[in-house]
Amino acid sequence: QVQLVESGGGLVQAGGSLRLACAASGRTFSNYAMGWFRQAPGKEREFVAGISRTSASTYADSVTGRFTISRDNPKNTVYLQMNRLQPEDTAVYYCASGSRSPLPPRRGDFASWGQGTQVTVSS
Repeated sequence: QVQLVESGGGLVQAGGSLRLACAASGRTFSNYAMGWFRQAPGKEREFVAGISRTSASTYADSVTGRFTISRDNPKNTVYLQMNRLQPEDTAVYYCASGSRSPLPPRRGDFASWGQGTQVTVSS
């Protein structure tokens, strides 16, 4: 059973940056895809970014060019660097663990979730 703990959320002004981190434990981190999702009030959870075990990455159109996902296998940690944040990026951000596929991960590849960290972007 994988355990995922997110950190790094907070309040930032529009145009600012944040870096989220997710520490994983409970299984061999380097063997699995990792990802980030977010859920704004009144909306469904949406895929933000994913990175395979071979570091192939995918992004939602809304964050492409602003967000970067990366992983540090020796530290069992996945990161989400978020730049040029906008108020519409306000949400609870969830870390997720996915499949063993080497291909760029898709939304449906993820099955385990963290508790989330709040990101609030003020205008």
